[in-house]
Amino acid sequence: MVIFKTAAQLQDFLSFRAITTPKIGFIPTMGALHSGHISLINAAKKDGMFTICSIFLNPTQFNDKKDYDKYPVSTDADIEMLLQAGCDVLFLPSVEEMYPGGTNTVASYDFGYLETILEGAQRPGHFKGVGQIVGRLLDIVQPGRLYIGQKDYQQCMIITKLKELLGLNDLSIIICPTSREQDGLAMSSRNRRLTDPQRALAGLLYQCLVSIQTKKDSGNFPIVQKECTDLLTAKGFATEYIALADANTLQLLDNYDPPRPMVALIAAKIGEIRLIDNILLQ
Repeated sequence: MVIFKTAAQLQDFLSFRAITTPKIGFIPTMGALHSGHISLINAAKKDGMFTICSIFLNPTQFNDKKDYDKYPVSTDADIEMLLQAGCDVLFLPSVEEMYPGGTNTVASYDFGYLETILEGAQRPGHFKGVGQIVGRLLDIVQPGRLYIGQKDYQQCMIITKLKELLGLNDLSIIICPTSREQDGLAMSSRNRRLTDPQRALAGLLYQCLVSIQTKKDSGNFPIVQKECTDLLTAKGFATEYIALADANTLQLLDNYDPPRPMVALIAAKIGEIRLIDNILLQ
Protein backbone atom coordinates (compact mmCIF):
# COMPACT_ATOMS: atom_id res chain seq x y z
CA MET A 1 0.00 0.00 0.00
CA VAL A 2 1.27 3.46 -0.91
CA ILE A 3 0.49 6.41 1.38
CA PHE A 4 0.15 9.96 0.08
CA LYS A 5 -0.36 13.10 2.14
CA THR A 6 -0.77 15.65 -0.65
CA ALA A 7 -3.17 15.82 -3.57
CA ALA A 8 -0.36 16.63 -6.00
CA GLN A 9 1.60 13.50 -5.08
CA LEU A 10 -1.49 11.31 -5.35
CA GLN A 11 -2.51 12.77 -8.70
CA ASP A 12 1.01 12.37 -10.10
CA PHE A 13 0.98 8.74 -9.04
CA LEU A 14 -2.46 8.11 -10.56
CA SER A 15 -1.46 9.86 -13.79
CA PHE A 16 1.61 7.63 -14.05
CA ARG A 17 -0.52 4.53 -13.39
CA ALA A 18 -3.38 5.56 -15.67
CA ILE A 19 -2.44 3.28 -18.56
CA THR A 20 -2.27 0.10 -16.48
CA THR A 21 -4.59 0.86 -13.56
CA PRO A 22 -8.17 -0.41 -13.77
CA LYS A 23 -10.99 1.84 -12.66
CA ILE A 24 -10.51 3.34 -9.24
CA GLY A 25 -12.73 2.29 -6.36
CA PHE A 26 -12.73 5.01 -3.72
CA ILE A 27 -13.66 4.67 -0.05
CA PRO A 28 -13.70 8.00 1.85
CA THR A 29 -13.50 7.70 5.64
CA MET A 30 -12.81 9.78 8.75
CA GLY A 31 -10.62 7.06 10.25
CA ALA A 32 -11.16 5.00 13.40
CA LEU A 33 -11.73 2.15 10.98
CA HIS A 34 -13.78 -0.94 11.77
CA SER A 35 -15.04 -4.02 9.95
CA GLY A 36 -17.71 -1.97 8.17
CA HIS A 37 -15.07 0.15 6.46
CA ILE A 38 -13.08 -2.94 5.53
CA SER A 39 -16.21 -4.47 3.97
CA LEU A 40 -16.22 -1.50 1.57
CA ILE A 41 -12.58 -2.17 0.67
CA ASN A 42 -13.47 -5.82 0.10
CA ALA A 43 -16.43 -4.89 -2.10
CA ALA A 44 -14.22 -2.68 -4.26
CA LYS A 45 -11.56 -5.37 -4.57
CA LYS A 46 -14.19 -7.97 -5.45
CA ASP A 47 -15.29 -5.67 -8.28
CA GLY A 48 -11.71 -5.60 -9.57
CA MET A 49 -11.12 -1.99 -8.55
CA PHE A 50 -7.81 -0.31 -7.78
CA THR A 51 -8.70 0.66 -4.21
CA ILE A 52 -8.03 4.08 -2.71
CA CYS A 53 -9.09 4.85 0.85
CA SER A 54 -8.92 8.33 2.34
CA ILE A 55 -8.70 9.14 6.04
CA PHE A 56 -9.61 12.71 6.83
CA LEU A 57 -11.37 13.99 9.91
CA ASN A 58 -13.34 16.78 8.26
CA PRO A 59 -13.95 19.74 10.58
CA THR A 60 -16.64 21.35 8.43
CA GLN A 61 -19.19 18.58 8.93
CA PHE A 62 -19.14 18.83 12.73
CA ASN A 63 -21.67 21.34 13.99
CA ASP A 64 -20.48 20.55 17.54
CA LYS A 65 -16.76 21.23 18.04
CA LYS A 66 -16.74 19.00 21.14
CA ASP A 67 -17.81 16.08 18.95
CA TYR A 68 -14.97 16.86 16.55
CA ASP A 69 -12.44 17.08 19.37
CA LYS A 70 -13.58 13.77 20.87
CA TYR A 71 -13.83 11.83 17.60
CA PRO A 72 -11.61 8.75 17.96
CA VAL A 73 -8.29 8.83 16.08
CA SER A 74 -6.30 5.61 15.55
CA THR A 75 -4.19 6.20 12.45
CA ASP A 76 -1.54 3.54 13.09
CA ALA A 77 -4.17 0.86 13.69
CA ASP A 78 -6.13 2.09 10.65
CA ILE A 79 -3.06 1.72 8.43
CA GLU A 80 -2.53 -1.82 9.68
CA MET A 81 -6.15 -2.73 8.93
CA LEU A 82 -5.86 -1.34 5.41
CA LEU A 83 -2.62 -3.24 4.84
CA GLN A 84 -4.28 -6.46 5.97
CA ALA A 85 -7.24 -5.77 3.66
CA GLY A 86 -4.97 -5.27 0.65
CA CYS A 87 -5.88 -1.64 0.03
CA ASP A 88 -3.74 -0.17 -2.77
CA VAL A 89 -3.49 3.50 -1.75
CA LEU A 90 -4.18 5.53 1.38
CA PHE A 91 -4.72 9.27 1.04
CA LEU A 92 -3.95 10.87 4.40
CA PRO A 93 -4.14 14.65 3.98
CA SER A 94 -4.04 17.44 6.55
CA VAL A 95 -6.70 20.09 7.06
CA GLU A 96 -4.39 22.59 5.37
CA GLU A 97 -4.06 20.30 2.35
CA MET A 98 -7.81 19.89 1.91
CA TYR A 99 -8.65 23.53 2.68
CA PRO A 100 -5.55 25.47 1.54
CA GLY A 101 -7.39 28.79 1.43
CA GLY A 102 -9.55 28.10 4.48
CA THR A 103 -12.81 26.20 4.78
CA ASN A 104 -14.87 29.05 3.36
CA THR A 105 -13.02 28.97 0.03
CA VAL A 106 -14.17 25.45 -0.93
CA ALA A 107 -17.34 25.18 -3.01
CA SER A 108 -20.55 24.40 -1.16
CA TYR A 109 -23.73 22.98 -2.65
CA ASP A 110 -27.48 23.37 -2.25
CA PHE A 111 -29.08 20.02 -1.48
CA GLY A 112 -32.56 21.46 -1.06
CA TYR A 113 -35.08 19.44 0.92
CA LEU A 114 -32.54 16.72 1.73
CA GLU A 115 -30.50 18.97 4.03
CA THR A 116 -33.48 20.41 5.92
CA ILE A 117 -34.82 17.25 7.59
CA LEU A 118 -33.66 14.59 10.06
CA GLU A 119 -29.84 14.81 10.21
CA GLY A 120 -29.95 18.16 8.44
CA ALA A 121 -32.34 19.56 11.04
CA GLN A 122 -30.48 18.07 14.00
CA ARG A 123 -27.03 19.05 12.74
CA PRO A 124 -27.24 22.40 10.91
CA GLY A 125 -24.46 22.80 8.37
CA HIS A 126 -23.47 19.13 8.55
CA PHE A 127 -24.35 18.29 4.97
CA LYS A 128 -22.75 21.47 3.68
CA GLY A 129 -19.52 20.14 5.16
CA VAL A 130 -20.11 16.66 3.72
CA GLY A 131 -20.65 18.16 0.28
CA GLN A 132 -17.53 20.30 0.56
CA ILE A 133 -15.19 17.47 1.45
CA VAL A 134 -16.65 14.80 -0.82
CA GLY A 135 -16.64 17.21 -3.75
CA ARG A 136 -13.01 18.03 -3.04
CA LEU A 137 -12.02 14.37 -2.72
CA LEU A 138 -13.82 13.38 -5.92
CA ASP A 139 -12.00 16.14 -7.78
CA ILE A 140 -8.65 14.86 -6.48
CA VAL A 141 -9.17 11.10 -6.86
CA GLN A 142 -11.55 11.02 -9.87
CA PRO A 143 -12.77 7.48 -9.16
CA GLY A 144 -14.92 5.28 -11.33
CA ARG A 145 -16.82 3.97 -8.31
CA LEU A 146 -17.48 5.42 -4.88
CA TYR A 147 -18.22 2.91 -2.11
CA ILE A 148 -20.27 4.06 0.90
CA GLY A 149 -22.25 2.32 3.62
CA GLN A 150 -26.03 2.39 4.02
CA LYS A 151 -25.76 3.24 7.73
CA ASP A 152 -25.64 6.94 6.85
CA TYR A 153 -28.70 6.69 4.60
CA GLN A 154 -29.41 10.39 4.28
CA GLN A 155 -25.73 11.03 3.57
CA CYS A 156 -25.88 8.45 0.79
CA MET A 157 -28.70 10.46 -0.79
CA ILE A 158 -26.75 13.69 -0.31
CA ILE A 159 -23.73 12.21 -2.10
CA THR A 160 -25.95 10.89 -4.89
CA LYS A 161 -27.35 14.41 -5.27
CA LEU A 162 -23.79 15.80 -5.25
CA LYS A 163 -22.90 13.51 -8.14
CA GLU A 164 -25.83 14.99 -10.07
CA LEU A 165 -24.86 18.57 -9.19
CA LEU A 166 -21.28 17.96 -10.32
CA GLY A 167 -22.38 16.26 -13.54
CA LEU A 168 -20.31 13.15 -12.81
CA ASN A 169 -22.18 10.86 -15.18
CA ASP A 170 -19.37 8.29 -15.30
CA LEU A 171 -19.22 7.88 -11.52
CA SER A 172 -21.05 4.90 -10.01
CA ILE A 173 -22.10 5.15 -6.37
CA ILE A 174 -22.13 1.75 -4.69
CA ILE A 175 -24.16 1.70 -1.48
CA CYS A 176 -23.20 -1.33 0.59
CA PRO A 177 -25.33 -2.90 3.35
CA THR A 178 -24.83 -1.72 6.92
CA SER A 179 -22.32 -3.85 8.84
CA ARG A 180 -23.68 -4.86 12.25
CA GLU A 181 -22.53 -6.32 15.53
CA GLN A 182 -24.10 -9.57 16.77
CA ASP A 183 -26.86 -7.69 18.61
CA GLY A 184 -27.68 -5.64 15.50
CA LEU A 185 -25.90 -2.43 16.50
CA ALA A 186 -24.70 -0.65 13.37
CA MET A 187 -20.91 -0.52 13.30
CA SER A 188 -19.67 3.03 13.87
CA SER A 189 -16.44 4.68 14.92
CA ARG A 190 -18.41 6.39 17.69
CA ASN A 191 -19.23 3.03 19.26
CA ARG A 192 -15.72 3.06 20.74
CA ARG A 193 -16.82 5.82 23.08
CA LEU A 194 -19.65 3.79 24.61
CA THR A 195 -19.22 2.57 28.17
CA ASP A 196 -19.96 -1.10 28.82
CA PRO A 197 -23.45 -0.36 30.22
CA GLN A 198 -24.22 1.93 27.27
CA ARG A 199 -22.96 -0.66 24.80
CA ALA A 200 -25.24 -3.27 26.38
CA LEU A 201 -28.24 -1.05 25.58
CA ALA A 202 -27.18 0.29 22.19
CA GLY A 203 -28.64 -2.64 20.24
CA LEU A 204 -32.12 -1.38 21.18
CA LEU A 205 -32.02 1.04 18.23
CA TYR A 206 -31.89 -1.86 15.80
CA GLN A 207 -34.62 -3.69 17.73
CA CYS A 208 -36.84 -0.64 17.27
CA LEU A 209 -36.14 -0.59 13.52
CA VAL A 210 -36.95 -4.29 13.22
CA SER A 211 -40.22 -3.68 15.07
CA ILE A 212 -41.11 -0.91 12.62
CA GLN A 213 -40.27 -3.18 9.71
CA THR A 214 -42.27 -6.18 10.89
CA LYS A 215 -45.43 -4.11 11.33
CA LYS A 216 -45.34 -2.39 7.93
CA ASP A 217 -48.20 -4.41 6.42
CA SER A 218 -50.74 -4.21 9.22
CA GLY A 219 -49.44 -1.73 11.78
CA ASN A 220 -50.01 1.92 12.55
CA PHE A 221 -46.70 3.78 12.40
CA PRO A 222 -47.50 6.49 14.99
CA ILE A 223 -48.28 3.76 17.53
CA VAL A 224 -45.08 1.85 16.77
CA GLN A 225 -43.13 5.11 16.81
CA LYS A 226 -44.46 5.93 20.31
CA GLU A 227 -43.72 2.42 21.58
CA CYS A 228 -40.12 2.73 20.41
CA THR A 229 -39.72 6.22 21.84
CA ASP A 230 -41.10 5.09 25.20
CA LEU A 231 -38.79 2.07 25.28
CA LEU A 232 -35.70 4.12 24.52
CA THR A 233 -36.65 6.80 27.03
CA ALA A 234 -37.15 4.18 29.73
CA LYS A 235 -33.66 2.85 29.04
CA GLY A 236 -32.04 6.27 29.31
CA PHE A 237 -31.86 7.36 25.66
CA ALA A 238 -32.74 10.84 24.43
CA THR A 239 -34.50 10.18 21.14
CA GLU A 240 -34.01 12.81 18.45
CA TYR A 241 -36.19 11.22 15.79
CA ILE A 242 -37.84 7.98 14.76
CA ALA A 243 -39.04 8.57 11.23
CA LEU A 244 -40.56 6.84 8.25
CA ALA A 245 -39.77 8.07 4.75
CA ASP A 246 -39.95 7.26 1.06
CA ALA A 247 -36.78 5.29 0.36
CA ASN A 248 -36.18 7.04 -2.95
CA THR A 249 -36.87 10.67 -2.06
CA LEU A 250 -36.70 10.76 1.75
CA GLN A 251 -40.12 12.43 1.79
CA LEU A 252 -41.33 11.95 5.37
CA LEU A 253 -44.43 9.80 5.79
CA ASP A 254 -47.06 9.99 8.50
CA ASN A 255 -47.92 6.32 8.21
CA TYR A 256 -47.03 3.13 6.39
CA ASP A 257 -47.71 3.28 2.67
CA PRO A 258 -47.10 -0.11 1.06
CA PRO A 259 -46.14 -0.99 -1.62
CA ARG A 260 -44.14 2.28 -1.74
CA PRO A 261 -40.45 1.61 -0.96
CA MET A 262 -39.89 2.91 2.57
CA VAL A 263 -37.04 3.41 5.01
CA ALA A 264 -37.21 3.79 8.78
CA LEU A 265 -34.58 6.04 10.33
CA ILE A 266 -33.61 6.62 13.95
CA ALA A 267 -31.28 8.86 15.94
CA ALA A 268 -30.82 8.84 19.70
CA LYS A 269 -28.24 9.81 22.28
CA ILE A 270 -27.13 7.76 25.22
CA GLY A 271 -25.03 9.91 27.48
CA GLU A 272 -22.94 12.05 25.14
CA ILE A 273 -22.84 9.47 22.34
CA ARG A 274 -25.14 10.01 19.38
CA LEU A 275 -26.16 6.91 17.41
CA ILE A 276 -28.01 6.70 14.10
CA ASP A 277 -29.36 3.78 12.10
CA ASN A 278 -31.90 2.85 9.46
CA ILE A 279 -33.58 -0.10 7.83
CA LEU A 280 -35.26 -0.58 4.48
CA LEU A 281 -38.83 -1.84 4.80
CA GLN A 282 -38.80 -4.72 2.35
